Amino acid sequence: MRAILLAGANSGSGKTTVTLGLLKVLSEKMAVQPYKIGPDYVDTKFHSRITGRPSRNIDNFLIPDEDILKYLFLKNTEDVDIGVVEGVMGLYDGLGSDKDAFSTSAIAKLLHLPVILVVDGHGMSTSVAAIVKGYVAFDPEVNICGVIINNIMGKTHFDLIKKAVERYTDIPVIGYLPRDKEMSLPSRQLGLVPDKEIDKVDEKIDLVAQHISETVDVDRILELTNSYDEQATDPLQLYQSSLRIGIARDEAFNFYYADNLELMKKAGLKIVFFSPIHDQQLPEVDALYFGGGYPEEFARELSENVSMRTAIKEFSASGAPIYAECGGLMYLGDALMIRDDRFEMVGVLSGHSEMTPRLKKFGYCYVDVTNDCLLGTQGTQLVGHEFHHSVFTVESSDLKPVLEMKKVRDGEVVDTWTGGYQVGNTFASYLHIHFYQNKVFFNNLIQRLELAVNDS
Repeated sequence: MRAILLAGANSGSGKTTVTLGLLKVLSEKMAVQPYKIGPDYVDTKFHSRITGRPSRNIDNFLIPDEDILKYLFLKNTEDVDIGVVEGVMGLYDGLGSDKDAFSTSAIAKLLHLPVILVVDGHGMSTSVAAIVKGYVAFDPEVNICGVIINNIMGKTHFDLIKKAVERYTDIPVIGYLPRDKEMSLPSRQLGLVPDKEIDKVDEKIDLVAQHISETVDVDRILELTNSYDEQATDPLQLYQSSLRIGIARDEAFNFYYADNLELMKKAGLKIVFFSPIHDQQLPEVDALYFGGGYPEEFARELSENVSMRTAIKEFSASGAPIYAECGGLMYLGDALMIRDDRFEMVGVLSGHSEMTPRLKKFGYCYVDVTNDCLLGTQGTQLVGHEFHHSVFTVESSDLKPVLEMKKVRDGEVVDTWTGGYQVGNTFASYLHIHFYQNKVFFNNLIQRLELAVNDS
């Protein structure tokens, strides 16, 4: 496999648009493996829609073990011609002011990925050269090998920028995307709206790809890629289980890391997908897994499916295990409040969620398990990610948090909070977890699920 990384000079530079167009162009000629740096769930869906391969998250906070991270980058790539990695935020943006703290540039160096920098050229000409020159000089260990200019007003505008960049730097400008409102994709909560919610999404991607094929030197991109011939050796010794896991997957719940699902299958688990919106009853399973998503966008449909809500509450009351993240927490509470509207939810957790106009939690966090739960025994230390526009309010003194979270920037603890709730064998929190985060977490999780199933 050969690989290249597309990074933005800043958030909103157009790196996702360029990535989607390039994935489409390349997929028509060869086998492409997409990747996303960071904890994002939505961009990866676009990647997979285009390439037909599950896009993988490459994140060295959520997966601090470098051997595991490198394995996830290389696994299942024997038949891949090219890997295309999309960065996160700006090239050097990470956690705090340290350019190497879980940034796109840190991954570029760790995996020896050549970088194509995407710069928004709107309202600039020669000044783009200063931006590129600064990015190159800021960390010489990052191999910035080319530049693509987004938001160009016309060929004359592009020629002026290209001449300036190549006059003042040694970095080639290998193409551009014109300013075209028809290519824009709607956003929600600092990210794109999921692909299945966008009208004519394929037509928009096709338009971007058409521009890429006309205004970007794709052959030059292929020449700039790096080659990876190493064999992927799985560093995990997996515990095998025959549990049947029901996974909620529909318009409301669809935030799952592809590697998490593949790991479950590799451990022998039988995955059965179901829809809390459309199905009336649960499938025959031993445990349930609710990922994140946008339950607030489908609150009425979720609330009106009374038979499903009742089935889930009875499943929990039987002692069968349920694991829920973020949107799953919101669904398992008594109600979801959206402005003046109240929507009844499952009612396993005595409390309600309420949507807020601003983000309440955003970013990476370190986790201490303070009471035994499905996530771990007391004293277990984990890493995770929270991102939510809601708060969960507990309505019973019996419901106690079982996790303590802290955010650390530049070696300083800047925020602490509690969360995560266990009712019987049901666990729910706002926390998103990558199952590959260390060599023992997933095995321990499956064994706890088996114990809960055997006790129910």
